[in-house]
Amino acid sequence: MTETGQTEDMNEEQIQEIENELIEVETKKKQEGFKLFGLYDVSEVKVNDPGMRRYVNLEPKLVVKSYGRVREKFSKSKINLIELFANLVAVPGHRGKKHKIQTFWKTGKFSQNMRIVLNCLKIIEGKTNTNPVQVLVTAIENAAPRDGITVIEYGGARYPQAVDISPLRKVTMTLRMIVQGSYDKSFNKKTKIEEALANEIIKAYRAEPDSYAMIKKRDSEKQADSAR
Repeated sequence: MTETGQTEDMNEEQIQEIENELIEVETKKKQEGFKLFGLYDVSEVKVNDPGMRRYVNLEPKLVVKSYGRVREKFSKSKINLIELFANLVAVPGHRGKKHKIQTFWKTGKFSQNMRIVLNCLKIIEGKTNTNPVQVLVTAIENAAPRDGITVIEYGGARYPQAVDISPLRKVTMTLRMIVQGSYDKSFNKKTKIEEALANEIIKAYRAEPDSYAMIKKRDSEKQADSAR
């Protein structure tokens, strides 16, 4: 191939790269103008934890529902954080692989779960005057345990062993603790589940010690320290 042909090929490649960059810029501009549920701007929501950053999906959508189609490895990282939250709201009484508690408002409908989450976000926005998605993300970062324990078997005996918790498990575990703590504070009480969820998230956002998720975080790290 002549030098002229190589130059033409290089020019074509450069033109293609420039076109791809322009497409990416236009896509980002559209996403910046597009809001989650048409209500909340997530373009400026920051995830400070570098390990959790790739597992917190905040893609702006009008309807956050994957219909169970995402079944790859680490598939939860491709599901919107609000959808994960709504799915965990569906089983608030699931403790230790047993469904111990159930209430009349939990019928398993995704629309009802999402309505609870949206009402919770509205309450958070009214109390904090801050983007509720940012409040939720910061609450997860504050209440996520760094260490946990697992059980190993050695010589026929079982021993606890301290382990580091993976970033994806941090996200799902913290959301579950938030839901369970809120459920305990609203079960057979006048407080509605939306208000209990909002109060629990705000407490975790402010790192208050009486937050259920913060208490579970301290317990998990203490158990890990004693098992080292």
